[in-house]
This record gives sequence, structure tokens and C-alpha cells, in this order.
Amino acid sequence: MTKILCIGEALIDMICTDKGMALSDGEHFIKKAGGAPMNVAAAIGALGGHVAVAAKVGDDPFGKHLIEVLNGFNVDTRHVIKDSKHFTTFAFVSLMENGERDFYFNRGADGQLSADETDSIHLQSFGIAHFGSATGFLPGPLQAAYSKMFYRALEENLFVSFDPNYRELLFGNNKKEFIQRSWEFIEKADFFKVSDEEAFLLTGKSTLEEAASTFMERTKAVFAITLGKEGTMLGWEGNSFLVPSIAIAQVDTTGAGDAFVGALLFQLSRFSKNEIRSMSAKEWTALFSNANKAGARTCEYMGAMEAFKQLNDTMFSD
Repeated sequence: MTKILCIGEALIDMICTDKGMALSDGEHFIKKAGGAPMNVAAAIGALGGHVAVAAKVGDDPFGKHLIEVLNGFNVDTRHVIKDSKHFTTFAFVSLMENGERDFYFNRGADGQLSADETDSIHLQSFGIAHFGSATGFLPGPLQAAYSKMFYRALEENLFVSFDPNYRELLFGNNKKEFIQRSWEFIEKADFFKVSDEEAFLLTGKSTLEEAASTFMERTKAVFAITLGKEGTMLGWEGNSFLVPSIAIAQVDTTGAGDAFVGALLFQLSRFSKNEIRSMSAKEWTALFSNANKAGARTCEYMGAMEAFKQLNDTMFSD
């Protein structure tokens, strides 16, 4: 089984438990370990995969908590750097009565991961590199480190995975650059995952079929367009297929996409890159079906990390 490296942000989500209140009015918050690449790594670790995280946290109690959470999922944290000059990044979120989110992003250490600090990572010891760009495309040292690591992974012939993780509240005023940077990664990656909303944003199309066609015209990558309870669209060698999900009693969708990616990469880690390249549509469909199960099961629990504790590879034989 090959080892997987997840690159990007590790942060604390502070979730307001006062329903319907703006952040300025809320008084009660719960802290949750977050960051899309961190979630993917935790899912891989929960399934029994070999995985490491490259990120930066503050040298503070919250950074310590993030490292402890990762270690609890058997994630290798030797490349998680503690920064004594910057606090751990926070994202404050409250769900308003109209369904909109009141959001405030207090960026700290995650954006300070530099290219020099990632140069010491020996990519030859990994077979897969996953990039989840929720903050990797924002201005700052991480942006350069993120891009450099991406091209290093390509040069080392790793299997490269990408999830753009678009956040309107982070990139709403800078969509054009986000789209441009995402396409740079999509056109070179071996696999990428997008939501249906991200597919429409990145392609400028209004239907799934048109969006999938655009992706297939511009990249040779295998790709997934996640469709919630409907399942996932698989793009493979100029063809697209709908891979159904399973019926569940939904509690919380947080982390479902990350669980999908983690479960897919966990399965792929059992194969060499050449073996992955020779996989048939039937084999990819089976992998996606299992990944759908992981994503769906995650929705049965409150909070991504709590849900990941329930993941194991025996669910793939259900």
C-alpha cells in the first residue's frame, strides 16, 4: 500500500450553536477540527491507509489540538509545522434562519506555510499527493508553496489528486483568479473531484452533461462530480456515468465530499500508478461506489471528524 500526502490547510471551525443568530449576536460556539485536506487525511487514516499531512498551525493550544486529532486517526504529522509567530487559523460559522451562512475567516498560520518549508519533504516516499485548495489559492506564502508542491509531485510521477473546494465567502470577489488557478491544476492532475456547483462555476455551463463534456475536452483526468444523494458522475476516457449512492438518514453533510475523496484515494493506494492508468470503467465504477458509501455514511453523524471514526473498509462489502 502506497503512502498518501495531503497538502493544504488545517484550521479550527468555530460553529455557533445559537440557531438563526448572526455571529455578532451568538454567544455559544463549539470548536471542530477542520480544513479539507485534513479531513481527507483523517478519512484515509480511519480506513487504515498510510497518510501524512503537510500544513502549518499555530504553536498554541488549538494547533496542538489539530495535531492530536490527526494523530488519533494515525495520520503522520511530522510535516505539520508549529508557528510561534502566527495563531492557528479560525473559521467562524453561523447558520442563519434563511439558510445562509454568516461567516468570518480569521486567517493565521495555515497561510504561512512556505515553499522553503515544503522543499524538505521527500516526495519519493509517497505514491499519491492530494491538493485541497480551500485556502491554497488565497494570497500568501501558502499559495506559492502549494503550487510548487503540485509541480514537484508531477515531476516525481506521483498520482496527483485535486479538489478545488470553492468557498463563496472566501473567493466571492476573486472568482476569476480562482477559476484560472483551478484549471491549471485540473488540466494536469490525474484525478479531480468537484461538486455540481463547482462544475458549473469552472466550466461556465448550466447542465451536468455540458460541464462534463468541457472537462473531458480539456483534461485526460478521471473526475468526479458529486451530486449529493443522487450519487456521483464519473468521467473516464471521454465517457460519463452516474454512480448511484445509498439511502441514509441524513444528519449532517459536513465532510461528505472529503470522505468520498479519502475513500477513493485509500482504495487507489493499493495500486501502482501504471495499474491505475489501465483501470477499466467497471473498475472505476466500483471504486466510486465504495467512495459514495463512505460519503453517505459520513452524513449519518454530526461533524466530520466524529463521522470519520465510524469509517472502516468493511463498509465496502455491504
